[in-house]
Amino acid sequence: MQPHDVKTIADARKIVTERKLSHVKLGVFDLDGVLRGKYLSREKFLSALDSGFGFCDVVLGWDSNDQLYDNVSFTGWHTAYPDAQCRIVPDTCRALPLEGDMLFFLAEFTGNAEAICPRGTLQRVLKRAAGMGYAAQASCEYEFFLFEETPHSVRDKGYRNLKTVTPGFFGYSVLRASVHSDFYEHLLELCDMMRMPLEGLHTETGPGVLEAAITYTDALEGADRAALFKTFTKVLAERRGWMATFMAKWSKDWPGQSGHLHVSLKDRKGRAVFHDPKQKPHAISDEMRWFIGGQQALMPEFLAMVASTVNSYTRLIPGFWAPTDATWGVENRTCALRAIPGSAKSQRVEYRIAAADINPYVALAAAIGSGLWGIEHKIEPDKPIAGNAYAETIPKRRQLPRTLWDAAQNLKSSKAARALFGDAFVDHYAATREWEEREFRKAITDWEMARYFEII
Repeated sequence: MQPHDVKTIADARKIVTERKLSHVKLGVFDLDGVLRGKYLSREKFLSALDSGFGFCDVVLGWDSNDQLYDNVSFTGWHTAYPDAQCRIVPDTCRALPLEGDMLFFLAEFTGNAEAICPRGTLQRVLKRAAGMGYAAQASCEYEFFLFEETPHSVRDKGYRNLKTVTPGFFGYSVLRASVHSDFYEHLLELCDMMRMPLEGLHTETGPGVLEAAITYTDALEGADRAALFKTFTKVLAERRGWMATFMAKWSKDWPGQSGHLHVSLKDRKGRAVFHDPKQKPHAISDEMRWFIGGQQALMPEFLAMVASTVNSYTRLIPGFWAPTDATWGVENRTCALRAIPGSAKSQRVEYRIAAADINPYVALAAAIGSGLWGIEHKIEPDKPIAGNAYAETIPKRRQLPRTLWDAAQNLKSSKAARALFGDAFVDHYAATREWEEREFRKAITDWEMARYFEII
């Protein structure tokens, strides 16, 4: 049996037994999209397939630096950090080709923790879609920078003067991709073997930056692929003495790193919902137009779910290939939402506000949920922007929050967010973003030292 054949608990038990594994690796994704996991003995794993297992709920109560939130009610010192129940998801079984016959499974939180579980939150949105007669499909494309550095060297350097694997601007470079073809080939092979295949892989504009487009699939599987891609790209890079970063922006001198989301809907008969050749222009159906309308209307309220770090907001500036307001256009890469016309199979919306630092489950929940809200309420979008969206005068209701703190306040006060994602998720997630901003405010940056140390 192969990992892609595993669909049920019985299948999971069979493949682990056939491979005579002493241990199995599994993981859960936290609020920041960080993969937290462990090895389980075969006996413990087989038991957990039936009855679930406990995972310390601190992973939902700390930040990406393992610092404990002091502003959430779900968990903390006041609850004594008990175990939260998890279930193993059999059909997420994947090979780990860098670790011999080892297998990897995703798990997700159940019980009270399911209300704030990132994967559970996306599933609630997809359940809403199913109730409306739709199935969502999605994919993510990431830009990421590669460095000739190690976890030790970047810390020794204070994250300054880092050496990228290649110099200068050179987008779509056959030269660069050929010189480093061994890494490209290893990454493509790893992605195929781990069931997160890439449609495309190429250099982007900047030193050592690549773009990877993950193959389109059902939205939940698409989120799994996108989340796993980040972790295991980093694993592959570090195994050869490199590092990969998926920060939204690591240098003021270079463009930020996108994590664009591509989304479409099918109906219960498998037909494309967004494509209607009788509608003009661009065969955009009513549902696609309303979907865009919902995304546009709710983007200022949901931005914290997509631009989820302080660093995210350094990318959202004019002229650096990132949108700055809730705008849309047809084949317009200066807008936050790009309608991509084509055949029934390919017509979709690109949610371009997202950066590479997204938690794919949370970001897709926002992108799909807001679109469904638009269909439910038949929200009409603005007139599409033709040309440079940065040069347009944008009405206040379409302007996006400029800080993570402001975005968190918008999310907390959003009635649509509470209806789509639940009060527990909104309250907990918004609090985690407030915490993130508070942690940033404690920092004394290089810019502040250079500007104020002597002169003020």
